[in-house]
Amino acid sequence: MSGAARMIPAGSVASIGARTLRSVAELDDALLLPPDARAEDLARVGERYAVAVTPAMAALIDPNDPSDPIARQFIPDVAELEALPGEQSDPIGDLAHSPVPGIVHRYPDRVLLKAVHVCPVYCRFCFRREMVGPAGLGTLTTEELDRAIDYIAGRPEIWEVILTGGDPLVLSPRRLREITQRLAAIGHVRVVRFHTRVPVVDPDKVDAGLVDALKASGKTTYVALHANHPRELTADARAACARLIDAGIAMISQTVLLKGVNDDADVLTALMRAFVENRIRPYYLHHPDLAPGTSHFRLGLDEGRALVEQMRGRISGLCQPTYILDIPGGYGKVPVLSPAVREGDDGCFRIRDYRGGEHIYPPPAESSVANEKG
Repeated sequence: MSGAARMIPAGSVASIGARTLRSVAELDDALLLPPDARAEDLARVGERYAVAVTPAMAALIDPNDPSDPIARQFIPDVAELEALPGEQSDPIGDLAHSPVPGIVHRYPDRVLLKAVHVCPVYCRFCFRREMVGPAGLGTLTTEELDRAIDYIAGRPEIWEVILTGGDPLVLSPRRLREITQRLAAIGHVRVVRFHTRVPVVDPDKVDAGLVDALKASGKTTYVALHANHPRELTADARAACARLIDAGIAMISQTVLLKGVNDDADVLTALMRAFVENRIRPYYLHHPDLAPGTSHFRLGLDEGRALVEQMRGRISGLCQPTYILDIPGGYGKVPVLSPAVREGDDGCFRIRDYRGGEHIYPPPAESSVANEKG
């Protein structure tokens, strides 16, 4: 089907039904590949990095728009096979801070608990793309989960547990309830946070059983919703978020600043306003990490700064996220607009981490196509 220009009839994507598309071949059959793409080329991407597009996201894609911001997030691109110097399989240093399987303990008062490395969709810019998916690190075994919980229970400095992965909400309500109940039994843990895309990409999954499973008795539960474009906040997604919030679960947002998706002050403004209108507090705007094959998504830090500055003053302070860089190597996050980030004469940035260490962050690399033309 792919490889030639074509006009897709409106509504044709609906024919995929209620199943998630999990291969380039399935995307091709659903007419979701770009008109000028060769399925055999994209299949090489699918062999290396996991592919999954839920019906909710497939329905949002305009296959006639080569610049569609939803397609750009989920449809494979041959640019993903181009790994540049400086890109890393573990760009934020999870493994360097993992004392036991499933735990990342980078900051004193909080840990990540990665119970599963599977997602309902696979973002083409994912910083954990080498760890997630069918060929990734998988789901923790019973013994590994026991060790992870024991690690948390044995360290009274841990105030917050952040369930991420992968996407923890792909687990069944029974499994989620088991985890939250075990965390509820740990006195020094006061906050339980879930990082997820599920309310946007699979909103029907957010039913009463799942909502109840997220509550840890005696603790405060947060859900951090990952969305990058205002079109993702469909009526169904907003209803799913309302079910969580009406049940007493606080919601915050996280967004990745992505070239060709939301690198526009008007788009970011619309997204942040949509969060606030739906009782979701804008939290983090992430600068994309140095994951392999993702350079086509990255802007320069100076470009990101300019975009964030454009939003200041034109929209409510309620709508302002913190623009964050995760320092490569596992040195923690730093607000990009803070004095800890300084631009040098060589185009590189000098970054100071929260412990006072200094690091160099490179300028965005040009693609090989640009280099050939230059």
